[in-house]
Amino acid sequence: MTTSIHAMFKALLLVFTVVCLTPASAQIGGRLRELIANRRQAGSVSAQVAGEEFSYGSDALQKLDYWKPTTPGSPLVIFVHGGGWKRGDKSMSVGDKSSHYLQQGYAFASVNYRLVPACTVEEQAQDVANAVAYLVRNAEKLGFDGKCVALIGHSAGAHLVALVGTDLSYLKIAEVGAKAVRGVIPLDGAAYDVPRQIAEGGDFMHDTYLQAFGTEPERQKKLSPTLQAAAPNAPAFLILHVQRVDGTAQSIALGEALRKAGTPAEVKGFAGQGLKGHMEINRDLGKPDYPATPVVDAWLKKVFAK
Repeated sequence: MTTSIHAMFKALLLVFTVVCLTPASAQIGGRLRELIANRRQAGSVSAQVAGEEFSYGSDALQKLDYWKPTTPGSPLVIFVHGGGWKRGDKSMSVGDKSSHYLQQGYAFASVNYRLVPACTVEEQAQDVANAVAYLVRNAEKLGFDGKCVALIGHSAGAHLVALVGTDLSYLKIAEVGAKAVRGVIPLDGAAYDVPRQIAEGGDFMHDTYLQAFGTEPERQKKLSPTLQAAAPNAPAFLILHVQRVDGTAQSIALGEALRKAGTPAEVKGFAGQGLKGHMEINRDLGKPDYPATPVVDAWLKKVFAK
């Protein structure tokens, strides 16, 4: 320990000597001041991108983080995390998503919801709708356009946003107009048709699906966005998937059901195999070099312009 401190002191002394005693001291000193200023500015930016937490219900998990837009009256992008309906957290959106959508000129929110088995999937979907309603009711105070909202969800969150966008009873119970949600973007879900996924999805998530959706066929159908896609629906969908067999098939089928009902729905696939690709689309969305980022950006501009 003493040796390390001694070495650090010698290094600091060397910097002091170079800065103060050489002819280039003014230039080097200016560079050091610039580096310090940049570090302080970076800390300031990091502080600015931290979301503010709000409660939209009485349960400890009924909370959301909100990032205010630079321009008042901007659209709002809401993110719903995944985790097999039984785990996960609103912090899973922090980083590239929050900063990216702020840079795009939007407000951003990330939503927690209660988890299975302490609550049901029906209650989770209602939590998502209630979070939307809370934000819309407080839109003026929070500085965004309450009639211009998009929902993004990953994995289990993709299922929940798709369900809220196809079974509008959740938004109705929350007393928010369905027209407030301009569009829905599910990211690599694989349970849009629950009975099919349980039958064809293999053993990997089989127990998780049964825990979430039970064994009653009618309940499974009621919780299946593809089977609830008859009109009316949210105005538009952008359904993204990676190269997973079940996720690809389920995404294509959801898009077909929505278009059959007269709802605009685009389905786009991206590189990425298996669980790794499934995690990448969540982790990397918002990074400029990730292929799905410009696709989502262009789609949001289109739906928010209507």
